[in-house]
Amino acid sequence: MAVPSTPGRSAWISAAALAPLVVVSGVGGARMHLADASMTAVHVIQTAAWAGVTIAVTVVASQIIFGLRVEAAQIKRLGQYTLEERIGEGGMGVVYRARHGMLLRPTAVKLLPPEKAGEESIRRFEREVQLTAQLSHPSTIAIFDYGRTPDGVFYYAMEYLEGLTLEQLVREDGPQPAGRVIHILVQVCGALAEAHGIGLIHRDIKPANIILAERGGLPDVAKVVDFGLVKHIAPAGDETTLAVTAANGLTGTPHYLAPEAIRGEQFVDARSDLYALGAVGYYLLTGTPVFEADSIVEIFAHHLHTPPVPPSQRTDRPVLESLERLIMACLAKNPADRPQDARTLGRLLAYCPCIVPWTTDQAASWWEGYRARKARAPRPTRPAETGEDVPTLAIDLAERIGR
Repeated sequence: MAVPSTPGRSAWISAAALAPLVVVSGVGGARMHLADASMTAVHVIQTAAWAGVTIAVTVVASQIIFGLRVEAAQIKRLGQYTLEERIGEGGMGVVYRARHGMLLRPTAVKLLPPEKAGEESIRRFEREVQLTAQLSHPSTIAIFDYGRTPDGVFYYAMEYLEGLTLEQLVREDGPQPAGRVIHILVQVCGALAEAHGIGLIHRDIKPANIILAERGGLPDVAKVVDFGLVKHIAPAGDETTLAVTAANGLTGTPHYLAPEAIRGEQFVDARSDLYALGAVGYYLLTGTPVFEADSIVEIFAHHLHTPPVPPSQRTDRPVLESLERLIMACLAKNPADRPQDARTLGRLLAYCPCIVPWTTDQAASWWEGYRARKARAPRPTRPAETGEDVPTLAIDLAERIGR
């Protein structure tokens, strides 16, 4: 069991090792029971039976261990991913922290099981991953790989971010200072400007889809993630114009959905993402969504008809007047009254005369405190410690090469 070998080899080595024991038990039994040959036979049979059980256990364990070693070797040879722990779950799939057999960098793998989306939806989503992979802005999540397993599970691998979402940031740290809000929004504007420039609209900008992390020694790097609802704007009649929706219904998150998206207008453009980004900025400044209600229908009604209350009236913290004006402009009901593109919005945000700017030293100090709090917090139990099966993601190489 301790020395890796094939089950057959383990069987004959174990049998050879235990055979003398059976012989010795027969000789010893004969000396002890000279007057009763039947007792000697029973003693030999019992010894042989225990030896047989021992051999069987050794063979089974050897088969398992040897099989795992073979599987691990295959993983390294084929460049497959071993899924280590679940780190998130959404309506379109589950995200795991993963380890690649050959690359040393940590990876996040998102799985989209067939039961969560029909074949057509998966095909369209695959196309959207291809489009999203064209993005290279530092504030856009990087996609490393994608494909479909032999079992029909669609997946894509992306960079793993050790940080927290803006939703977690506000929940744990409360409303954020204006300087930090500007710093974050400017980065997201850069990511959206690149996406919009090649005709991609995110359509689900919200605090949970923006991760704050430390990257390359820099604190407070914002990353836009989950382009699962991305829409590609193409000329009329182009079959590549794809949008993932649920039965042609609404796409997005109610608290951050633009009025034109609620009305179901056929062409939702880049300014819908800017509305959502304005709502994210509002949430960062106040700690609350722009509109709150007891039902989704009421929230939609507010987005359509209710003028938002300025952030300065929803928080005790001082709010920069120029920043408030930009956020309120993003939340305009009519897209024509909003900033017309992400690049312009980012430039206007960067020009806001913040009295207390958010410096690199402040960000580094905040992250140092965050790491200390995280180190003191109870460590979550990983699947390997609970006996939970840790799946391995197998790649269909024939399908990959064919594509």
